Amino acid sequence: MIALLDAHALIWALTDDRRLAKDARAAIKDRAIDVLVSAATAWELSIKQASGKLKLDGSLLEDVEAAGFSWLPITPGDAVSAAALPPHHRDPFDRMLVAQAKRLDAILITRDRDLAAYGVELLLA
Repeated sequence: MIALLDAHALIWALTDDRRLAKDARAAIKDRAIDVLVSAATAWELSIKQASGKLKLDGSLLEDVEAAGFSWLPITPGDAVSAAALPPHHRDPFDRMLVAQAKRLDAILITRDRDLAAYGVELLLA
């Protein structure tokens, strides 16, 4: 099984934040599940950090790998698929995660219930 983390789920997992739902926390810790972090999420969080909207301790790149998560690159097919999605959701980072989750048949760990409109399986963060 594959799980893809949305940005807030990633931050909560890395910081052991109590806002992360019990089921999401269990899935993230389950070694039978491959937990992925999209390059789009690295981009999103880096933009927020550079603008001062987010403060991260340490290195995002190192922290993701230390947690045992794997990086998921963006493919040209992902870009085309994300752009072709119906306009249920306007956030380009979330649309990329949906496209990647669909391609990989992955569970998307997020608190954004609106993403279910795209037919991806969600595990609420």
